[in-house]
Amino acid sequence: QVQLVESGGGLVQPGGSLRLSCIASGTLFRVYAMGWYRQAPGKQRELVANIAPGGTTNYADSVKGRFTISRDNARSTVSLQLNSLKPEDTAVYYCNADGWYNGTNHYIPGEHWGQGTQVTVSS
Repeated sequence: QVQLVESGGGLVQPGGSLRLSCIASGTLFRVYAMGWYRQAPGKQRELVANIAPGGTTNYADSVKGRFTISRDNARSTVSLQLNSLKPEDTAVYYCNADGWYNGTNHYIPGEHWGQGTQVTVSS
């Protein structure tokens, strides 16, 4: 069973930055595809970014050019750098592990989720 622990959320003004981190337990991190999702109040959870074991990344259109996903296999950590934050980025952000890619290269989440970390963008 993989355990995921997120950190790094908080309150930030519009235009500001945050860095989220997710640490995974176990020894198989390097073979996992990883994803970051978010869920705003009253909305469905949505995929923000994902990264394949080899490092290939994909982003939602709404965050392209502003967010960057990265991984450190030696530390079993996946990070999400959030820049130029907007109020509409406000959500709980969740880390997901062991996802897979379908025929259209869309990331399908695995069964392992973190507890979430709150990001609030407000002046």
